Amino acid sequence: MVTDRPVCSDGTTYLVRSVLWSCGVWLFVGSAVAATGSMDLSSEPVSVPWWLVLSTGGGVIGASFLITSFVTDRETIRSVTALQWFVPRWLVPRFLSSAIRLASVVVLVIVVGCAIRTSSVISEFAILFVWSGWWAGYTMSVYLVGNTWPTLNPWRTIASVVTDWVSIDRSLPQRLGVWPSVGGLLGSVWLTMVTPVTTSPRLLAAVIIVYSLLTIAGGVVYGVAWFRWVDPIARLFRAYGRVAPFQRVSSGIELTIPGSELTEGERGRGEPTFIIAVLWVTTYDGLVSTPLWRELVQAAIAVGIPPAMVYALGMGGGFGAFLFVYRAGVRSARRTGRTYVTVQVIEQRFARSLLPIAVSYHFAHYLGSVLGLLAVLAGVLSQPFGGLITLLPRPSWFGPLQLLSILCGHLLAVWVAHTTAFDLFTGRFQSIRSQYPFILMMIAYTMIGMWIVLQPSVRPPVVT
Repeated sequence: MVTDRPVCSDGTTYLVRSVLWSCGVWLFVGSAVAATGSMDLSSEPVSVPWWLVLSTGGGVIGASFLITSFVTDRETIRSVTALQWFVPRWLVPRFLSSAIRLASVVVLVIVVGCAIRTSSVISEFAILFVWSGWWAGYTMSVYLVGNTWPTLNPWRTIASVVTDWVSIDRSLPQRLGVWPSVGGLLGSVWLTMVTPVTTSPRLLAAVIIVYSLLTIAGGVVYGVAWFRWVDPIARLFRAYGRVAPFQRVSSGIELTIPGSELTEGERGRGEPTFIIAVLWVTTYDGLVSTPLWRELVQAAIAVGIPPAMVYALGMGGGFGAFLFVYRAGVRSARRTGRTYVTVQVIEQRFARSLLPIAVSYHFAHYLGSVLGLLAVLAGVLSQPFGGLITLLPRPSWFGPLQLLSILCGHLLAVWVAHTTAFDLFTGRFQSIRSQYPFILMMIAYTMIGMWIVLQPSVRPPVVT
């Protein structure tokens, strides 16, 4: 009689073996990545065949799944995700939180003021602060350290002050579901592609003012629910923050293994759809900087299609394709897992395993912006009284680090999917079989992400 028994009797032993095997795999992929040389992968082609790098990356993801499949002891899996250390709340005084909230509002006013100034130096500061400092650097801190946006969010602070005087307190219309936040996220990224908002201080100021009025009004009318379910920025940072090692809990701050929170907590309304949107916009943000996309846009312009429409079709079509593939994978997982668990439950539970992939795409795409900002700051600090600032070229490890970040994100995604499967399904082999479609998707995502990083970076056509 065949029974669904453990593959090993000692899960810890196999976990150690898995780590050793992982080291071997990393040595293999490290040699392949190192073969790209000391060049910047975002601006020059690699010196080895692109298919070799892509197949190596996909092979690492497949190998990591085979390795994790040996870890079938549920107690061992739970012990890894349950590792946590608490930071007492009293270590973060309440007055400090209030001071940070006030400072964030002041910074918002300063940025808008700088953006509308006629001085090019001052107005360029707003551009640098918003896109390199906040959208690139601060976002990295959210998933590398922890989500501090609930405290730093100036619009939430202003809305809370206004509601102390004017309280409307209406409920969000349930029929809208997740689509306001999804539409806001897709629309915001689309706006950065079809307008010079990333280079025009005046336009940036106008966008910030319009967003501020809309967000503050939403916060006043709908309260905290607006920032939890509708505001795309707050929802994006909350999703990214689940990957981070530091998590906010009722008793204080919790230090965990990165990604552990992805298997815990309540699944919000429409969360899988929003996560797919996050994954797509991070992919699309890099795709539009490739020569292939530039050729597609130029061909569309040649036949009379407006560039803005091309970007809109790409944004909407790509999101629809990603959502279709994920839902098809969910249905396949139900078949391969031979389970009575509903499609809706599987869709909800496995969606978060895609967040490490989105995080790795963001890191690889915006690492250059952060390094450039740090170089500028270092130059200003070294020559505070003026003079020519010499910017050093990107370090030799920049390109390989981009590839390794994508691989790290996908490896974490594999582990999160593995943990989720063993938490959701009762049988060990059932849990492993249910992961087959998701692993195939992750291999495809890996190769797509690495292909984008390997392409020479070109300036995409922008609607002015």
